[in-house]
Amino acid sequence: MLCFLSDAYREHNPQYEYFRGEKVPCFESVERLDNIVAALQARGHECVSPQTDASSVIAKIHDPAYVSFITHAWQEWLALDEKNHELQPFPSVWPTRTLRDDIVPDNFIAKLGLYSMDNGTPLAAGTWRAAKSGADAAVSAANYLLAGHSSVFSASRPPGHHAGRDFMGGYCFLNNAALAAQALLDQGMKKVVVLDIDYHHGNGTQSLFYDRDDVLFISIHGDPKTEYPFYLGHADETGEGAGQGYNVNFPLPIGTTFTQWLSALEKAIERIQDFQADALVISLGLDTFEGDPISKFTIKSEDYFQVGQQLASLKLPTAFIMEGGYATEALGTNVVNVLEGFEQD
Repeated sequence: MLCFLSDAYREHNPQYEYFRGEKVPCFESVERLDNIVAALQARGHECVSPQTDASSVIAKIHDPAYVSFITHAWQEWLALDEKNHELQPFPSVWPTRTLRDDIVPDNFIAKLGLYSMDNGTPLAAGTWRAAKSGADAAVSAANYLLAGHSSVFSASRPPGHHAGRDFMGGYCFLNNAALAAQALLDQGMKKVVVLDIDYHHGNGTQSLFYDRDDVLFISIHGDPKTEYPFYLGHADETGEGAGQGYNVNFPLPIGTTFTQWLSALEKAIERIQDFQADALVISLGLDTFEGDPISKFTIKSEDYFQVGQQLASLKLPTAFIMEGGYATEALGTNVVNVLEGFEQD
């Protein structure tokens, strides 16, 4: 399967994050994608550079003021103090509930809080370049499907499905899956499915399409009562306005087995078949793996072949967009198992 990949992913390389109150090395690391690329190449899959500038699609999915902020955030951070190049900025205040979010503050950390849903999405010198190149890869993947190909993989990093119209979070800055779906619609497709199989609910993607009927969003994920992102992803979230009925969540408990997870996927496939879409975008998170350090399902590496086979049964043009998965050593194998399971169906 062809893979779109930019080497700029290595430029987003923060050194630490805060996890459960502790300062720890970043789970979302350069090594994640290094291992995916190594597995792709070892098993004969071609990687090519993105061929499309995603800027026009980004402008349709993300708020211009937010895009401007993340484009220039690192430079703004350095301008505050020449020693800031040795530090990573984190938000410390957020405009929740009765606080105003319609006025952009001058203070950099306050702005960071305005545009962040958490303090677990660290910035680095190359964050914008990496995020933009990942978006370019996702839109290139959409264009590849539009050219008549049946499947494609976008090795985007950082991931994207937690990013909303005007906020970052969960390691995500630009919503690559949403960009791919929008690109498909912009060029003539009428209906697109975004199926999110990451362990964590794709809150950003849900929020972007919640009132639309041209995108069916389905997410299979850890129950938000106990799992990040906590505040979205419940089964009663079914869309609003024109989008009523076009948002489907399958929250699953800690310890979910592959058999249980597969039952949810089969229900998702039924909904997709009823929708009669023109194309399928997969938010491909592999943190459902039994060895993932921050997730709690029990799927094994060999199970991912069957995941790919099940997705192939839909017989839709399909773009796989890389999301999470933090068992770094196994991640490449797990990704390629999904892709090869899809191709072998």
